[in-house]
Amino acid sequence: MPGKMLYSPVKLNKLFKQKFYKKKWKDIRVPCDYPTSYYVPGYKAKKLNKGAFREMDFVKRKLGIEVQFGKYSFMVYNVAAKMTIFRNLGHINAGVEIVPVKALADEMSTGVSYFEQFVWDLEKRGIANIDVPVLVLGVDAD
Repeated sequence: MPGKMLYSPVKLNKLFKQKFYKKKWKDIRVPCDYPTSYYVPGYKAKKLNKGAFREMDFVKRKLGIEVQFGKYSFMVYNVAAKMTIFRNLGHINAGVEIVPVKALADEMSTGVSYFEQFVWDLEKRGIANIDVPVLVLGVDAD
């Protein structure tokens, strides 16, 4: 959108970090120990990525928060996989996923997914027995 002033997802994420860190929220990184036991016998694996990790944006008092101004697949991953992993590891009991509403997504510099789409998909998906209680919070610039 040449000539139009747009919001930067990267800068918005930085602003959220500044505000949450001031309130004593912490990010949590957990190392990934990738298994090799599922390889067929005799398979010679290349060295797995040392230093691999999963990270949650903010955690405090067993509540995990993810701020997602990115592609749709990351929103789904955060709620359907990452929050379950961090719960299973004992870091959280519930989560909050902060995403833009459609009006804000339309004003961003890269194509991002949005609250209304995400909520519709989650409602149609239904509840699973591995789900973590998550509040999906749609935000706008106003």
